[in-house]
Amino acid sequence: MTFRFKRRDLTASMAGESSAWLGVGDLPWSALWYIKHRMNRINSTKDQRFDLSRSSVARYIQLATLFRRQIETGAWQPGQQIPTVDELAVEFGVARATIRQAIGLLEKDGLVSRFRAKGTFVNELPDKPVWCEVETDWNGLLTSRDNATIEILSDFSSVVLPRMEHAPGQFASAYRHLRRKHFRGGIPYLLADLYIDAKLAAGLDKQTLSTTTAMRLAASLPKVKISNALQTLTIGSADLETARELDIALNAPVCYVDRFAVDQRGRLILVSKGIYRGDIFRMDIKLR
Repeated sequence: MTFRFKRRDLTASMAGESSAWLGVGDLPWSALWYIKHRMNRINSTKDQRFDLSRSSVARYIQLATLFRRQIETGAWQPGQQIPTVDELAVEFGVARATIRQAIGLLEKDGLVSRFRAKGTFVNELPDKPVWCEVETDWNGLLTSRDNATIEILSDFSSVVLPRMEHAPGQFASAYRHLRRKHFRGGIPYLLADLYIDAKLAAGLDKQTLSTTTAMRLAASLPKVKISNALQTLTIGSADLETARELDIALNAPVCYVDRFAVDQRGRLILVSKGIYRGDIFRMDIKLR
């Protein structure tokens, strides 16, 4: 006789809720393989369970990020049914409601679809080109992007430069501060805070500020020769404001790129603190 079962029943049994009714001798070899596979997976996750309490980010958001990564890396293939809510709850040691919230975020982003009495499946998504290449040399940074536009979100004529570690040069007494959002093909890809020496920025018109990238601005300033330029990159995740402005998910990967320009007298005349979308970002560095 072949024993008939449901996957959620096996999951509950393997989690230790009830196993007395399972007659191993009655199961076909395929069911035995499935039980062994699931038991190994659950036992391993008991020992190596994700510690979601280490972050102040809500658990469902952390899980949504993990699940999104499963899709991006191909661990969950298009058209594939993802593990059930019960299975994921056991694996990550959280309530089923938390799993549902996390999957709800994926569904909102169009990554998965839920079907009543069938399960949740990964959607077929179009390939997303990695077209935002960040240059690593001075001449490359002076190159303009095709089909790119800049929107000025705010403009303050005189502010004190915020505390910045590893910033080169001598700070000016005041800077003009602009927050700008960069688009390409209508897609926002960069959110940047731009600080320009207030005395030098006084002669810049709105047209120039809304069409010229940061390093091109530095190179075009009259009577200024750039003697030192520095670029640093760090990896992080999107907060609420960044997610909203760049149209990405909360906690999605982003790249923080800071650029500094120092003039011939050793003054720090320009600082650009940019946040790039991680899903369309690429940096190539020639090693030889």
